[in-house]
Amino acid sequence: MNMRTGGVRACVGLSALAILVGAAHAAPAPCPGNADALGTARVLTVDAAATPRVGRKHFPQTLPLEPKEIVLTFDDGPEPGTTARVLDALKRECVQATFFLLGRKALAYPDLARRELNEGHTVAHHTFSHPLLDRMPLALAEAEIERGFAGVGTALYGHASREPATPFFRFPGFASSPPLLARLERRGVVVFGADLWASDWNPMFPAQQLQQVLARIESTRGGIALFHDTKAQTAAMLPALLRALKSRDYRVVHVVPASPQSATVPAP
Repeated sequence: MNMRTGGVRACVGLSALAILVGAAHAAPAPCPGNADALGTARVLTVDAAATPRVGRKHFPQTLPLEPKEIVLTFDDGPEPGTTARVLDALKRECVQATFFLLGRKALAYPDLARRELNEGHTVAHHTFSHPLLDRMPLALAEAEIERGFAGVGTALYGHASREPATPFFRFPGFASSPPLLARLERRGVVVFGADLWASDWNPMFPAQQLQQVLARIESTRGGIALFHDTKAQTAAMLPALLRALKSRDYRVVHVVPASPQSATVPAP
């Protein structure tokens, strides 16, 4: 390569790098009715081939997030009342999150599951009925996971496909086992832990939970945050949390699968 050609290529490479870096920190798109919304800063594609397991509370590695980037995740829903309030708060701030659904609840409340998907959130999986899988025979644990996949698929799309449309999974109670982790990895399913959690399974006032969560976010400088959209205290706390994240210059990252089978709910 001559110096002139090399210089041109170097400039092009630096320009491309600058575009990529700029995209990572680009301002969120305008939010209808809320000019000062927190918004979603960027979308991160997650592939099991590169990151089969994420979340430092449970695994050695996590998502490739920068300081002050946060991924919002919610478990155990959908739940009448509380899930709708969580979705309302997210919509008001134009923020996308990831919901790990129980198959039985998705079948019981399919309208809420479809609302999550249609409002741009990632809808993932959390078994059918929330047992601790590491305490079950392997075959029964696998059947519970499959039943959860099928329940969510049926609620969202009217049928269960052979593979989950969104290959993201979180173990109830984070009770994984090496055989189950290996089998999910072979199927291309990303297992999510968390980098911090709200501990919202403990009863507390929303203001107490807000203070606790913000302290943990500041300690970790962001990461994958775990909440439960089934908890009234979380639904009540969430609007204030989103505003606090905005005031502290945190950026929300929306995680999506590398090759989702379907992105929208079919028309009824």
